[in-house]
Amino acid sequence: MLTPILSTKLYIPPPRPNAIPRPRLIGRLNAGLHRKLTLVSAPAGFGKTTLVSAWIGVCGRQAAWLSLDDADNDTMRLLVHVIAALRTIDASIGERVLNMLPSIQSTADSTLTVLINDLAATPHKFVLVLDDYHTLNSRSIDAAIAFLIEHMPPNMHLVIATRTDPHLPLARLRARDQLTELRAADLRFNAAESAEFLQQVAGLHLAAEAVNTLEKRTEGWIAGLQLAALAMQGQPDAHRFIDAFAGDHPFVLDYLVEEVLQNQPAQVQAFLVRTSILERLCAPLCDALINDLALSGQEALDYLEHANLFVIPLDDRHEWVRYHHLFAEALHARLLKQQPDLVRSLHLSASLWYGQHNALEDAIQHALAGHDYPRAADLLEQHWSYLNLTYFQSPRWLGWVKALPDELVRGRFALNVGYAWELLNIGDLDAAETRLQDAERWLQTHPIHDSPEFLSLRAQLSSARAYHAQARGDFPTAVHHARHVLEIVADTDDFTRAGAASVLGLSYWATGDLEGAYQFIAEGMANFHRAGNPSFGISPTFALADIRHTQGRLHDALGAYERSLQIVRDHGEPVLQGATDLYLGMSLLYDEMGDGENARLYRQRGETLGEQAAFPGWKIRHALAQAQLQAGAGHFDAALSLLDTAERLHYSSPLPDMRPIRAQRARLWIKQGKLQHALTWADERGLTSDGELSYLSEYEYITLVRLLIALEQHDDALRLSDRLLAAAHDRIASIIELLNLQALVHHARGDTAAALVLLERALSLAADGGFYRIFLDEGATMRNLLVMARGIMPEYVDRLLATPSVQPLIDPLSPRELDVLRLIADGLSNQAIGDRLFLALSTVKGYVANIFGKLHVERRTEAVARARELGLL
Repeated sequence: MLTPILSTKLYIPPPRPNAIPRPRLIGRLNAGLHRKLTLVSAPAGFGKTTLVSAWIGVCGRQAAWLSLDDADNDTMRLLVHVIAALRTIDASIGERVLNMLPSIQSTADSTLTVLINDLAATPHKFVLVLDDYHTLNSRSIDAAIAFLIEHMPPNMHLVIATRTDPHLPLARLRARDQLTELRAADLRFNAAESAEFLQQVAGLHLAAEAVNTLEKRTEGWIAGLQLAALAMQGQPDAHRFIDAFAGDHPFVLDYLVEEVLQNQPAQVQAFLVRTSILERLCAPLCDALINDLALSGQEALDYLEHANLFVIPLDDRHEWVRYHHLFAEALHARLLKQQPDLVRSLHLSASLWYGQHNALEDAIQHALAGHDYPRAADLLEQHWSYLNLTYFQSPRWLGWVKALPDELVRGRFALNVGYAWELLNIGDLDAAETRLQDAERWLQTHPIHDSPEFLSLRAQLSSARAYHAQARGDFPTAVHHARHVLEIVADTDDFTRAGAASVLGLSYWATGDLEGAYQFIAEGMANFHRAGNPSFGISPTFALADIRHTQGRLHDALGAYERSLQIVRDHGEPVLQGATDLYLGMSLLYDEMGDGENARLYRQRGETLGEQAAFPGWKIRHALAQAQLQAGAGHFDAALSLLDTAERLHYSSPLPDMRPIRAQRARLWIKQGKLQHALTWADERGLTSDGELSYLSEYEYITLVRLLIALEQHDDALRLSDRLLAAAHDRIASIIELLNLQALVHHARGDTAAALVLLERALSLAADGGFYRIFLDEGATMRNLLVMARGIMPEYVDRLLATPSVQPLIDPLSPRELDVLRLIADGLSNQAIGDRLFLALSTVKGYVANIFGKLHVERRTEAVARARELGLL
């Protein structure tokens, strides 16, 4: 089900009669058409919308317009409206996106690549205007718009009109000469424009001195001039009025509104004040708020338009209009001051009207504004029943429910269940626990119903409990609730059963029952696919692959990714959410298997798709993967920085934390020789060589083995590794790693024979699985042992030794950078390199800086050594 389109948001505001020509600004807008973005940013009342709409009529390009409001903070809703606006100039734009949107379970950013391709295919040059951008406060929306700007086709130009600067890469756009900016200093009327406005538009014939005084007092603020001109209508002494026109902005505005209102009929004044609670007005909606007045909503709107009382049409037929924002705010302030008891009933009337016309979000907002919290709760429950089946999370819904009195929420079963799920989705486990307890208390004091709706809510409560317990690490409780869900839901409810089976699989995984975990997670995937949700269906792929990896079955792990990637390919465009994660997982597996070419290929494919085709939490997984690559390349400081990023972004989820970030950081400290840092970590975690072992703590305890080896506490390292080997069971990857560490210990003690015996066991386990990196990451000592082990498994060992021990550069050198690097190796100075390659000295310095950055070095000698290590020289 797609977001309904509010067509009034798509209309280009018509030119104002007798509008003041602004050729200097029109010229600047025209001159910026070759750039990507025009930003018109200024406080309210500076004529942003008027200027842009006037320019649209003369710019010579087709134009699409979208008027934004608070409701557009939902990313999916915004992009649906953006597509609708673009389709006013070409009905073919976004057709594929709109056909696929109901199946997408992420923010609408995942549709941008397909949408941009459609825009590039449009034969005409066009402009897209996003008006009132300041009403948006979503960073995910900012990220989507930034992505659109970065990849915008050359036939498109974007205009953003806003009261505040958006969170977009403006500095970068300026540096690239891709941004045109008009700000308050540009938009304000100068003295000549003020005089023309007051004379031609307002019909006021004032002396030049009076015009200059008014222009200075308002500082060219167009809305202030317009309000002043309206207030001066009928003034017996306009000059005296101008002399008294002073004071801070809010007081001036209040004074002007009072003056304007006093010159209107009483019925019009009442209409203006009452309807100030509305963001948009139409005659039937207004009738619901003024049923005791002598004039109808249509009569009042006709009067306001004729009198030019700050009414802005939102469609060609003027069926929907809005007030100028400042005018509405001032009217609302007057309402609050003079008739505060009326505010609640007005909002409730608006809520009822919107509810009757299926505008549920507007109905919720007015119910909240009118403090009719029971009605708002009813509407929120109704709305969540839709959102729960459509979106992964709904921050707007969560914001609304948080506005309700807590006592009311606690007494409503459905609302608590929905509230708990939304809190779980953002990782707020403590708050979710409170809501789950409230729902369970309600069940204890109310009769049980047999209705399908009630049984569904009970299943959702148990599912939430299972999710919560799993995220807390309480695996027996998670299993209990997940099994309860499977007992009470129908066999045909594939979606609910899929979630329960998946949690069971995650619980089994966390406790080390890998085969049981694999079976339940695979069952959950199959149920998601039967339910018609392919994105959810591929989401557990990484878990299946990780399990097979741990079991030493790397080829089976690749097969899991390949099967899901085939589903992505069969699905077509837009790319399924999660495709990015599949490519990342394939890349890491190929790296472990020593296939650098495929590792780079799949990594590049994932990078190309980016976050818009990834599951939530992509930035965390990407940072961890990059940290692994940087560590493999010997860039430990860079890897530590990436781990810090991942830790900062981390949030609680039901996924077992098999490789804790802090333990990964400790391993890097050990490689760096910062053993005191690693010791502090081990003390904080309470790790000792005789500590209690579990699958979830296995990675930490193997890290402790590494620390003990670095400290030359070899006996303790061997005792702990023996205990870990005994507990490892079918976890072949862990067994191989532990055998390698024991081999290194015996080699350090001078017992090469014992070391080779252990290494032979590790090689025999690793050969069939295809492990490479697990040996090579142990460094030069392991390579020396492998050389001595050539007689054990010659073919496999030779392949290992032929694999580069250092991973290739993540950001490869360009052909020109390689040319410069070779000349550096030959000992040429920067000037000599420039002479040889016909480059300016500054250009050569730029190449050298890039080379140093990519190689992570600071000196020429280090660059040459690093390049030889990587085989670049």
